[in-house]
Amino acid sequence: MEVKSVSEGRPDRVIALLSQAILQACRHAERSGLSPLAIVYVGNASPSLQQKVEQFHHDYASDVAVGLVTGEGGSHFIGPGLDSLNVEAPRRFGKLKAAKPRRANDLFSDLNQWMLKVLLAPELPEDLLNAPRADYRSVSALAGAADVSLMSASRFVQRLREDGFLDDSGDAFRLVRRHELFKLWQSAALRSSPELRMSYVIPGSGIRQLQKSASRLNACIGLFAAADLLNLGHVSGVPPHLYVRRLAPSSKADWPGLVPSGPGEHPQIILRQASAPESMFRGAVRVDDVPVADVLQIWLDASAHPARGAEQADLLRRKVLSGVLGDNA
Repeated sequence: MEVKSVSEGRPDRVIALLSQAILQACRHAERSGLSPLAIVYVGNASPSLQQKVEQFHHDYASDVAVGLVTGEGGSHFIGPGLDSLNVEAPRRFGKLKAAKPRRANDLFSDLNQWMLKVLLAPELPEDLLNAPRADYRSVSALAGAADVSLMSASRFVQRLREDGFLDDSGDAFRLVRRHELFKLWQSAALRSSPELRMSYVIPGSGIRQLQKSASRLNACIGLFAAADLLNLGHVSGVPPHLYVRRLAPSSKADWPGLVPSGPGEHPQIILRQASAPESMFRGAVRVDDVPVADVLQIWLDASAHPARGAEQADLLRRKVLSGVLGDNA
């Protein structure tokens, strides 16, 4: 079974996706010895769309089972033994409610942030962002490079198109209207994350001790300490941040080598749960074999940090990110 998804019930888009689903389902079926089933999920479907799907199936793929499933609750399947799956969409009466606007944060899910970095990677040096570098002419190419599911990449590209941030009219996907895009990304990065204020069991300082802690905790060095390690530092006097995938209850067993800082005690290190761990850890570069946040991640986190974060973000913009952020457009 191969499933495709599209928000609009335009026949040209639905038939194109159905054609692709039929080809892929047939290939899977040949390998597994099963019967193919191609399905398209669409937000809403008119009776004329259903008729066009039936006609296309009759003319070109009568030997393959197909299905049209709608967000309105209806489904229409064509194929032996599938009649029981057919459900008529409930009729709508009265005035339709206005659609709720989608939140900007929906565009900046964890994997979506990672795919944004993949699209931007060719514009940044490899020692500032760890990501594949290529031009992507299709959703499947992007999904393969980013190591995400085809469905995740398809939803991401569709959302970029709908919001006007993607130009796919040329030879490759290209992000446009970047000033607005990055403002929204900054807003999404303002989400608070759990953190622990910690001190070393054996008091010390210096980058080597920080790197050892990062290795021991499978953590990623972030924020101002990461900027220092990438030779892009600007702010001093702020406790270094280590990003972990998940903060467990604080105990010596959980965080070897560290203890919670006492009340009123200045922490030596801050453990923070990454709000987008896939984007954070996949994009991290390695310095002395220790994960260090990429330059885009540092810019996002610094922009939201109250302790001279704006200064650090501005330095990164001027030194590295001006073109990426659309300043030169």
